[in-house]
Amino acid sequence: MSWDTYVEEHLMCDIDGHCLTAAAILGQDGSVWAQSANFPEFKTEQVTAIMRDFEEPGSLAPTGLFLGSAKYMVIQGEPGAVIRGKKGSGGITIKKTNQALIVGIYEEPMTPGQCNMVVERLGDYLYDQGL
Repeated sequence: MSWDTYVEEHLMCDIDGHCLTAAAILGQDGSVWAQSANFPEFKTEQVTAIMRDFEEPGSLAPTGLFLGSAKYMVIQGEPGAVIRGKKGSGGITIKKTNQALIVGIYEEPMTPGQCNMVVERLGDYLYDQGL
């Protein structure tokens, strides 16, 4: 299965009539493995800051999480495994695997819990596969 298929079928999937606004699978170095058509253009430094927060949980809290031109307020996640952010009526979930970052961005009517479920389910599967 290609990385594009994982994004289209497992991240951009329909959950109770709602789906993510954008999604991607990124290498931990910021390389793009696959992304939805409307995933924001981001800077490598933004991925570096995200990786730092996985290594030093809480490092993004004072400044916020930036991805592309969007700034998210960092909210409760799972140290070293999941970072969650909020921006207005939407937000972001980032799940770290052995080699990748699974990123989901949502807007209402999708809920934070639905975004978390979609992103973390794929992340857990890839982690269990050694990826």
